Amino acid sequence: MRVADSYGVPAAGGAAPDLGALTSLHVLRALDSGPRGLTDADADARLRRFGENTLPARRAVPRLVRFLRGLRDPFTAVLLCLGLVSSLVAAWGTACVITALVVVSCVLRAAGEHRADRSMAALRELVATTAAVLRRSTDEAAPVAREVPVDQLVPGDVIRLGPGDLVPADVRLLRAVGLSVNQAVLTGESAAVAKSASDVPGAPHSDTGSDRAHLCFQGSSVVSGSGSAVVVETGERTRFATGHRAAGPRGPSAFDRSVHGISWILIRFMLLTPPLVLMANAALRGRGLETLPFAVAVAVGLTPEMLPVIVTSCLARGASLLARRHGVIVKRLPALHDLGAVDVLCLDKTGTLTQDLPVVDRALDTDGVDDRDVLRWAAVNAWWTLQLADLPAPDPLDEALLGASDDEEFMQYEGIAALPFDPERRLATAVVRRPGRLGVDTLVVKGAVENVLERCALDAAERERLLAVAGHHVRDGARLLAVATADRPARKRAYTAADERGLSFRGFVTLRDALVPSAAAALTALAGMGVAVKVVTGDHPGTAARACQDLGLDPGTVLTARDMDALTDAQLAAAGRDTVVFARCTPEHKARIVRVLRADGRVCGFLGDGVNDLPALYAADVGICPRDAVDVARDSADVVLAEHAKGLSAVEHALMAGRHSGGNIATYLRITLSSNLGNVIAMLAAGLLLPFLPMLPAQVLAQNLCFDAAQLAFAYDRPAPGVLSRPATLRSRDFLLFISGFGVLNAVADLATFAVLALAVHGPGGPDSETVFHSGWFVENLLTQALVMLLLRTGRRVAESGGTSGGTSGGTSGGTSGGLGRFGRYCRSAPFGRSAASGLVPVRDAGPAAGARARRGPGGGSPVRWAAAALAAVGLLLPLSPLGPLLGMAALPGLCYPLFVVVLGLYAVGLVAARRRYDNRRTQRARAW
Repeated sequence: MRVADSYGVPAAGGAAPDLGALTSLHVLRALDSGPRGLTDADADARLRRFGENTLPARRAVPRLVRFLRGLRDPFTAVLLCLGLVSSLVAAWGTACVITALVVVSCVLRAAGEHRADRSMAALRELVATTAAVLRRSTDEAAPVAREVPVDQLVPGDVIRLGPGDLVPADVRLLRAVGLSVNQAVLTGESAAVAKSASDVPGAPHSDTGSDRAHLCFQGSSVVSGSGSAVVVETGERTRFATGHRAAGPRGPSAFDRSVHGISWILIRFMLLTPPLVLMANAALRGRGLETLPFAVAVAVGLTPEMLPVIVTSCLARGASLLARRHGVIVKRLPALHDLGAVDVLCLDKTGTLTQDLPVVDRALDTDGVDDRDVLRWAAVNAWWTLQLADLPAPDPLDEALLGASDDEEFMQYEGIAALPFDPERRLATAVVRRPGRLGVDTLVVKGAVENVLERCALDAAERERLLAVAGHHVRDGARLLAVATADRPARKRAYTAADERGLSFRGFVTLRDALVPSAAAALTALAGMGVAVKVVTGDHPGTAARACQDLGLDPGTVLTARDMDALTDAQLAAAGRDTVVFARCTPEHKARIVRVLRADGRVCGFLGDGVNDLPALYAADVGICPRDAVDVARDSADVVLAEHAKGLSAVEHALMAGRHSGGNIATYLRITLSSNLGNVIAMLAAGLLLPFLPMLPAQVLAQNLCFDAAQLAFAYDRPAPGVLSRPATLRSRDFLLFISGFGVLNAVADLATFAVLALAVHGPGGPDSETVFHSGWFVENLLTQALVMLLLRTGRRVAESGGTSGGTSGGTSGGTSGGLGRFGRYCRSAPFGRSAASGLVPVRDAGPAAGARARRGPGGGSPVRWAAAALAAVGLLLPLSPLGPLLGMAALPGLCYPLFVVVLGLYAVGLVAARRRYDNRRTQRARAW
């Protein structure tokens, strides 16, 4: 740890001194401080000099800037280009409609992100903001411990630390009594680290210095013990802030890549369509620039004008429901789609799968046989050490021992003395007197296996055997405590560490991490959703593998950081497909794993809560963190689990909401683009076959407005349960194949309509009118689009195919519409009701009324069904209304309607057959993948 030159204490040669390598006395001198702390005047002067102890401020984004950012969206850019072209050809109605849609989309997006920022600000207010600091009013006054706001701490302040305290800055310990600190937010290690105020600091074994026993870093938390320390770094100079700056910029997410691909498909079609229309009409009909407005109208007809509004509405509505019902804050709206596309979830073990608390697993004698006496002696040591050493709170390991024992087992002993845990000795000793053993004191020693064994009366062979037994349990993921005793004649002289010799070894106590109660069920649900879980942790390989086994997740072969360092990215990607547990990971390893998984074609989410997780949070498609994560992690994440602190159940809800929104967006795109493409093909064909324009530009615009208004229903639709059972990704290749096939089928129906209209208009007694032809094709177009909204909306065998994808991977299962395991039963037995968050909550939680509605099926009573019915009604009635003549339409001959019924019936049969074939192929590909 280096102190900046601004401290004004240059070392030899002019370089800033390394305070981590100095004794406590030298550190106090370098900081111009002392054990009694700073005076108020000194603290105020340093506060003005160094600034507040806060991270670099995250500036609030003005609403206007948020609005303008929305214009950078590729979908919005496509519409703006269309609006510009429409203005150039004086199609003012089209230009105004497009401009209004762009404004609505940007406003919705800006409002949603502003709400998320307000929620994050409220979370920051819940964080503890004071520290116990020694301050003096004058140089001569006695120091007084005060609660001072954390942001007012300055270098040179002397603070006090106790159990449960957060370390408010980077500090050098001056005094420590049984002090242990959890540094998981910095290193990923779940086990508490013993700290001491050593005045002979050794060289660090890591670049970060986190292994130095005399240093504590901002963001750590005190597990047990107490101490005092001097602040050496604050604000942006702490290691905490340095980790934030090192995270780097975020790359494009799954949503960004999908939008980019689909936008370029639309742009190519748009650029190609007007020249084709102009050239065809000029070559075959001798028409000139008078067809330019029609050509632009055709390009507009191809483009889904409602796309930004539908996408933003789906995402904003899903994010709002998540925040209200599950306390999940989506800070960046496109991240909700990314959640729905996630097929790999990387997470840390501690806090997500396991709690920060150990529990006793077994008590074993020297032969490895279960022995309750070993646990009894360990509990005696824990109880009397706590009582006699005047410790402020029990160590978590001691709490686990006492919780696993009966009070009578250790209360019957009389406590004599205690030597508390010391990081140098790595053991604790309690001296007790057993009932009926007057004149005899019993030393009860527990601690690290190596340190206890070296104090026992054992020959070398026996010591090596016991070390091998201990190593076997450690490799299996257990934490070990060794227990030994010795009888000594009672005495008045105080006991010291020198008396911890010639002990009789009793056995081992094995401990494991306590599991999060909901973790096993959540892992099963994630597997059923087709999401592969990767445990990426800084813990010991055996500890991580043991936790996975206890939760029913097969860890397979564990990859350690050393193994990963020997692999290229391509080799790591191949290994990562089947690897579930990555252990001993540094922040750089975590980020590399995420990058490699994404490069392998996966959509990766990362759930983390510490500074050591920042690079991975930035590297992932979507970064997720719990409410109690460190500030920089919450600020960097896309999604914050505000109520379900670290629970995977909250992630499950978020994934469901993402799939709900993503499924509706994919359905909208699939239906709209295939229908629009069919219309464009038909218009191009009509331009070649007919002596007049098949539809007037005003009629094209009116048709688009009617269809666009009906499509708003997709933002409020309830997807089929199959949609929620697998990841949903907008893949441009899938969309291109889908819209090409179904677009051609739509064009065939339109050409059949031409034949019907030709028969009705030019047949016996026909009116022989262009107006009737325009009216007939207008009606048929809206009827076919209503039919497409109903028949292409829901897939039975493959969840919303034609734009969604998923499968099995990484040892998890999923990919069929019903899902597997608990989630499969969840989908089959619990359809989704409207009152249940529009698909986010199963009907069993939404009440009988919602269950009755949902049991009518995914289309029953849905907004899409009502919108399709309204669209069909508008198509039939508009030519007969007073608006008909204004748009150049007239009533149709009676013969048209029965012929339309025949065409639509055949078209419906063709749609169902094509959809069934498409779904079967998708199912086969998904199973093969």
